Amino acid sequence: MKRWALLAATSAFVAVLAGGCATLDEQQRQWIFQPSDRSWGDSARMTEGMEHVWIDFESAVTGEHARLHALWLGGEPESADTPVMLYLHGARFNVANSAPRMRRMHELGFSVLAIDYRGFGKSSSGLPSEETAREDARAAWTWLAARHPQQHRYIFGHSLGGAIGIDLAANVKDESGIIVESTFTSINDVASSFKWGWLPFGPFITQRFEAINKVKNVGSPLLVVHGAADSLINPTLGRKLYEAATVPKMFVLVEGGSHYNANSVGEAQYRSALSQLFRMKPATTAATATTSAAATPSS
Repeated sequence: MKRWALLAATSAFVAVLAGGCATLDEQQRQWIFQPSDRSWGDSARMTEGMEHVWIDFESAVTGEHARLHALWLGGEPESADTPVMLYLHGARFNVANSAPRMRRMHELGFSVLAIDYRGFGKSSSGLPSEETAREDARAAWTWLAARHPQQHRYIFGHSLGGAIGIDLAANVKDESGIIVESTFTSINDVASSFKWGWLPFGPFITQRFEAINKVKNVGSPLLVVHGAADSLINPTLGRKLYEAATVPKMFVLVEGGSHYNANSVGEAQYRSALSQLFRMKPATTAATATTSAAATPSS
């Protein structure tokens, strides 16, 4: 996943010079998503105790039947008071790679459904795109809402999944809140944040993921978390995303947190933020979060 924005931008210029618009789009999709059926470790061990779920729907984007593979980690016992979460992962690895982060969110009080987009893991094959990923997230949200209609439902997105989650939250009205971690404002801004960002590649980006524009349409409380040591997505992009939102919101900067471990390093900060913003159970440890402009959400 490292420097995927650099690879996407480079591929864009090569494709433009070659005169291949289709190639330009496909290369960007490949390098932004880096779809894979792999995870860092032993998938069976990592997902032990989780239920395998299948979500079927007819794709308006491709005109074909689509099937998503998902993991479900429910509460024991689960009640109408148990909040449920749709977890949207980032690039490169399949949903099993998100199992540790799923377990931490479960420990924080959520039942969690995590999906693989088409092109990842056991989900339908094909090169994913911004459009198909949005559709996958919406299908999973519909599935979750149908099975847990009485429970508060939240959206969580890590990195690229945060941009997909913001798009989902901007287009549904029944979410209770959204959490994004290590997320950016747009692909163009990510590319521009690197030292070669002065290059005029913006007009050639086809997979734009402009979360900065869509976050203004989110209607539920927003928690933005970013690792201060994130070398892939600059924390200033997370801050700008937070500042653009108009809902009750909180920004949490995790000192020592990287692009990959802000969730674990900042677990105490998560507890504090969830208590303040979403009125979940109080944190068990003293708050150490670096936060700003937190507002109390309405019921």
